[in-house]
Amino acid sequence: MKTIYQALAELESTHQAAALCTVVKTSGSTPRHATSKMLVYPDGRILGTVGGGELENRVRQEALASLQDGRPRLLSYNMTDPSRGDVGVCGGQVEVFVEPILPPPMIVVVGGGHVGKAVAHLAKWLGFRVAVSDDRPEFCTPEANPDADEFYPCPLAELPLHLTITPQTYLVLTTRGSQVDVAGLPALLETPAAYIGIIGSRRRWAETCKQLNQQGVSDEALRRVHSPMGLGIGAETPEEIAVSILAEILMLRGGGSGRPMKEPK
Repeated sequence: MKTIYQALAELESTHQAAALCTVVKTSGSTPRHATSKMLVYPDGRILGTVGGGELENRVRQEALASLQDGRPRLLSYNMTDPSRGDVGVCGGQVEVFVEPILPPPMIVVVGGGHVGKAVAHLAKWLGFRVAVSDDRPEFCTPEANPDADEFYPCPLAELPLHLTITPQTYLVLTTRGSQVDVAGLPALLETPAAYIGIIGSRRRWAETCKQLNQQGVSDEALRRVHSPMGLGIGAETPEEIAVSILAEILMLRGGGSGRPMKEPK
């Protein structure tokens, strides 16, 4: 069986997620000592143990929650009287630190044309992992987009079949027309992507929404989409548009407002 540290190294090399749970403090009688560790994977599998039983079950649930919100938590449990909600009867107390281990966020550029290439270049410079997808194979190669780490030459609707889209995935659709968006967007709306943005005018997005509504896609689902995507900085060139798009993504990730810094809060 692999060790916790081997599993952490594997997560790093494969860009996968898990939550590391460590017993950081104990007093009295407890099932495991301080520094005991357990790794919880997104599907609920575990490696290692922090004590078994109800203690471990509660820690596991908190670990899964941390993978959803990306926040660590320090958990404290008494082990005296289960009738009062305690996790055991050993008689001691235990504290467990839960740390979500998340892969680097990924920008997925759909459409490998001029704007898509500029977005991939800037996203890579900003430290994102970058994937490019296009149903035109010639736009989805290392030669066409040298800044991308992964390539998915497939129709937009099939992208979730080839790429695992997570809450750390940002989908940037620099597609060539509304017909591409109408065909592929329903599949993307079923994913937990952190961001779905579509390039184009308000008129184009209105027409896309109309057609998707006719197919049964709800307005509530469509409100997840940022379109026209980006911040209003007067961008014109592909490079300027890329700055606008990435600025919006960084704003949303960091909880920013998009207002000039000199304005009072």
